[in-house]
Amino acid sequence: MLVIDLAGKRAFVAGVGDDRGYGWAIAKALAQAGASICVGTWPPVLSIFQRSLERGKLERALPGGGQLEIEKIYPLDAMFDSPDAVPADVREDKRYRDVEGYTIQEVTDALLRDFGGRPLDILVHSLANGPEVQKPLLDTSRAGYLTAISASAYSLVALIQRFGPLLRPGGAAVSLSYLAAERVIPGYGGGMSSAKAALESDTRVLAYEAGRRYGLRVNTISAGPLASRAARAIGMIDRMVEYYGKNAALPEVNTAADVAHAAAFLCSPLAAGITGTTLYVDKGYHVMGMVAEFGQAGTGGGESGGAR
Repeated sequence: MLVIDLAGKRAFVAGVGDDRGYGWAIAKALAQAGASICVGTWPPVLSIFQRSLERGKLERALPGGGQLEIEKIYPLDAMFDSPDAVPADVREDKRYRDVEGYTIQEVTDALLRDFGGRPLDILVHSLANGPEVQKPLLDTSRAGYLTAISASAYSLVALIQRFGPLLRPGGAAVSLSYLAAERVIPGYGGGMSSAKAALESDTRVLAYEAGRRYGLRVNTISAGPLASRAARAIGMIDRMVEYYGKNAALPEVNTAADVAHAAAFLCSPLAAGITGTTLYVDKGYHVMGMVAEFGQAGTGGGESGGAR
């Protein structure tokens, strides 16, 4: 039987702060395949995440039995490469004041202290932030645009710069993109579409550069929309999910598990020949050229081509 086997491998999942997003689902899928899991959590939500985990408020059950066990939680703000890059107003912010070691370099150093050598096999980039995401691009400020690019795209470059030497031979990195990288999605503004386009372009370049330097495979998943807590910032996420469910080639909404299983595959030896790829996991929405005509495109089960 051909299975995804990640036994003996360690994954670092950057961008986990609750149990509703793609990052959490990917962590669970990797754990189900046998990997040990470390996560990087944004400092402002770190204490809430830790308390929720300790009090059993997060959905940790794995299909087939057992539950997700997190080996170590690291504070991580991927906007900052090293301590000297953290502005004074951030250091003094009450959400950061009592948190230490949250820059990328500090997390790198902590992983080396905790595990030694080359402790990682898998890097998952589940990071995105666009402070002006609800603004049209034409109304986006330079600061908002650059923040979106920095937090959502350059953060992958910065993580691979420092984590690359920590990844064992055959290592893999995977990030999360969205169709706005190549098509217009009204309402997904603030420079986030540009950030996703940069992320996909960087994936191709990093596949070459990190492949030659570290033997690392780098891929991204263009995922359909998910009504996660973070996605609520978009302001129209429920409408986006509903639209995908009605107009995708498979007229249904993709789930977090769909994306997580694809990520586990890309990070496994079964995908050893795949790098530099944008993999669509959106029930085929990306192939559609127009809105589905309800009542004509039957699903084979007597239903109209979209409504559920």
